[in-house]
Amino acid sequence: MDHVTAQRALLSVSDKSGIVDLATALASHGVELVSTGGTASALRDAGLNVRDISELTGFPEMMDGRVKTLHPVVHGGLLAVRDNPQHVASMNEHAIGAIDIVVVNLYPFEATVAKGADRDTIIENIDIGGPSMVRSAAKNHDAVAIVTDPADYAALIAELAETGGATTLATRRRFAAKAYAATAAYDSAIAQWFAVADQGQAFPDTLPLAFTRGAELRYGENPHQSASLYIPRGPAARGIAQAEQVQGKALSYNNYNDADAALELVSEFRDGPPTVVIVKHANPCGVATGETLIEAYQAALACDSVSAFGGIIAVNRPLDGETARAISGIFTEVVAAPSADDEAKAVFAAKKNLRLLLTGELPDPARGGLMVKTIAGGLLVQSRDAGNLDQVELKVVTKRQPTSQELADCRFAWTVAKHVKSNAIVYAKGGSTAGIGAGQMNRLESARIAAWKAKDAADKAGWSEARTIGSAVASDAFFPFADGLLAAVEAGATAVIQPGGSIRDDEVIAAADEAGLAMVFTGMRHFRH
Repeated sequence: MDHVTAQRALLSVSDKSGIVDLATALASHGVELVSTGGTASALRDAGLNVRDISELTGFPEMMDGRVKTLHPVVHGGLLAVRDNPQHVASMNEHAIGAIDIVVVNLYPFEATVAKGADRDTIIENIDIGGPSMVRSAAKNHDAVAIVTDPADYAALIAELAETGGATTLATRRRFAAKAYAATAAYDSAIAQWFAVADQGQAFPDTLPLAFTRGAELRYGENPHQSASLYIPRGPAARGIAQAEQVQGKALSYNNYNDADAALELVSEFRDGPPTVVIVKHANPCGVATGETLIEAYQAALACDSVSAFGGIIAVNRPLDGETARAISGIFTEVVAAPSADDEAKAVFAAKKNLRLLLTGELPDPARGGLMVKTIAGGLLVQSRDAGNLDQVELKVVTKRQPTSQELADCRFAWTVAKHVKSNAIVYAKGGSTAGIGAGQMNRLESARIAAWKAKDAADKAGWSEARTIGSAVASDAFFPFADGLLAAVEAGATAVIQPGGSIRDDEVIAAADEAGLAMVFTGMRHFRH
């Protein structure tokens, strides 16, 4: 059947927004309205004639509303195949009338959990009758239209007006697909709550995940790949996916990926001094703190002004006009900030392609949650790397103790190294990165590349020496041999922070002592692949 003229509609919604307008449109086409509880009251208050579900079934709503639509008269009216003689005979024998349109949205389970409700209240907000009606109606979409999203009311109203009170098969199929996605996501939220919150299972036997598509992106990492952004259903920590885009063209897959990397790193400093992070291809190329954002930006840019071209910038303070003007001095893809003043917005308004993202409160770097990575044939799932130096006791393993400044530089370098692709080496001095080596197949090459980049930055800036002279160096994992450490010594580092744990730790410590370095072990590794 293509066109089905609607004669009866069943409406039972938790979210009452728009329901009166939809019911009014249905009634204008002569559709009988059947409803339940609060929905029926809302429609009557609007002056509409409504038939109670209890009148249709011959049974009262009972057990605090737990049992009202779970009845053969309801599900027979939904599931009957209209052109099947046996089904029609059963309908006639048992006085079951067809239901042509079902409008249902479910108890607010996710919102109830988000409000911190007690367990009994959460359980009571698990909808049973609603999903049952949704699934019955969606299965029989050849004859029944199922609407689960108030955003679709307008489309249904328009179709009824265009067809004289009928629904089309194309619309019913689209609504059915959406309905099954809605019940799947709903059950996923319930399963996740039971597994994680109620039973304390970090990695349940079945991993329920439910996401809603947000922006459809122009393409993926490369133009021949397709891509979309998906947002977790229900409550989620604010992040780059929830940021408000003030201006600029649509974000690409790579923009989102790089902006997320920048925001995650700058969030490590959300309670610290003004901080600026510059990211290129998901790796920081410059990070610095300062008395002001403009000072921090200038120091971060000086670390690697070449890589910063076309980069992504994140700041941990409201963006001001002076900093915005400095950022506008080179081509920048995206700037993410908690907020921006009117002057900063006006400065960026002249840069039509620059995207300005306002994130609000920065994410908590210590938050929990899971990270998911696809592999061929499956998923790798792990807890977030929320580790930081406040969770460990630093152990000085060399004869020389680090000075207070060296220790501060070690802590800064270590925080940045956590967000650099492995193998990661980060030189830092005075609250600023001096050189960053990322993603190499061995740690020695990362140390050399970071030192070379620091020397190149000094040459471009006209400094007398590279900022690696007198710096601290962080390694995201232990030095397997002394050669990587010796490369840092050659670059001018005077302090080292690393996890330790190599079978050759004694050789590395001896090399540090011979060079007069101070070295601390963290006992914590920060691989990032």
